[in-house]
Amino acid sequence: QVQLVESGGGLVQAGGSLRLSCAASGSISSITTMGWYRQRPGNQRELVASISSGGSTNYADSVKGRFTISRDRDSIKSTVYLQMSSLKPEDTAVYYCKVDFWELFRGRSTWGQGTQVTVSS
Repeated sequence: QVQLVESGGGLVQAGGSLRLSCAASGSISSITTMGWYRQRPGNQRELVASISSGGSTNYADSVKGRFTISRDRDSIKSTVYLQMSSLKPEDTAVYYCKVDFWELFRGRSTWGQGTQVTVSS
C-alpha cells in the first residue's frame, strides 16, 4: 500500500509562483507514474502533469512552459513536485496528487487529500 501527504498550496497573486509537494510512503518500490491533477470550480478533475518512473513527463497544454513536474526518492519516501510559475487566476483549483503502483500483480492508484491553490488577479 502507498500513503500520500500533500503540501504547498496557498494564495498567490497572478504572475507568482508556488511549489506543491506530494510525499509517498509505504511500498515505494512499486510506484510507477506520479502525477498532479486539478479540479476547478464547476469542472471535472483534469490532468495537469505526470512523470513516469523513467522520468518521462506529460503536461496539459494549458500549463506547458509554466509548470514543471519532478520527482525524487530516498530510502523511505518518494516525492513528486509541481513547480508552478507565471500563475494565472484560471489556475485556481484544488490540486490532487495521484500515484500509480503495483500491488499483488495488479495496477492500482491512490490519491492525495488535495491542496487548494488560489491565484488572485
